[in-house]
Amino acid sequence: MTTGSPTKLIALTGGSGAGKSWLANHLHREFDDEATTLSLDNFYCDFSRHTLSDREKINFDHPDTIDWALFENVLRALQNGETVLVPRYDFVSHTRWNNGEWRSPRPFIFVEGLWLLSSARIRELFNLRVFLDCPESLRLQRRMTRDFKERGRTADSILEQFGNFVAPMHERFVEVQKPWADLVIEQPISQGNLDQLTARIRAMRFESDSTDFNSFGAQPTAPLVADRQYL
Repeated sequence: MTTGSPTKLIALTGGSGAGKSWLANHLHREFDDEATTLSLDNFYCDFSRHTLSDREKINFDHPDTIDWALFENVLRALQNGETVLVPRYDFVSHTRWNNGEWRSPRPFIFVEGLWLLSSARIRELFNLRVFLDCPESLRLQRRMTRDFKERGRTADSILEQFGNFVAPMHERFVEVQKPWADLVIEQPISQGNLDQLTARIRAMRFESDSTDFNSFGAQPTAPLVADRQYL
């Protein structure tokens, strides 16, 4: 199934607990039927062939645990106006559910995930790239709340995972994406920030689909977006 409506992909990236899902859902409500959301978390590889004890040892804060080929195919299909089947992931058992979810293209698709800008092939698909800059203490607090309520983990296991995996992987793979962002939003986000971001996205309706990106082969230590804004 295809649609004639042009699709704009907006990347919302940042550390675990930075507020990516919250912002994606907020923007979805703002744009209502014009928008839908997509989470990189749904594209974790299926580890059902491993025992549960082995699955619990996997470093899910490393980008190699993502099925990048499938993720790219889904983004390109949505961008081309096609309805696609998006996988669903069970974070308790660390396996992919048998049934996926059909997702239809919309004028705006808010994509949230840890490493959306790390790959040149992926980040060049986005019309707008937003990085949520959030202090580690706040990210840990939010992760504690989420993992305890939604994923059935103990406080000790959450703290251990954060110290051994989340924090070092953040420095290695997440923080280095900031130079590729068009917008950097510091957390906690204000209503003024939200209003500015919403206005920026609304203005995208009238922009050309062609985006002038800089060299994607450069190292992420040099600023690649000359007009990057901080909100």
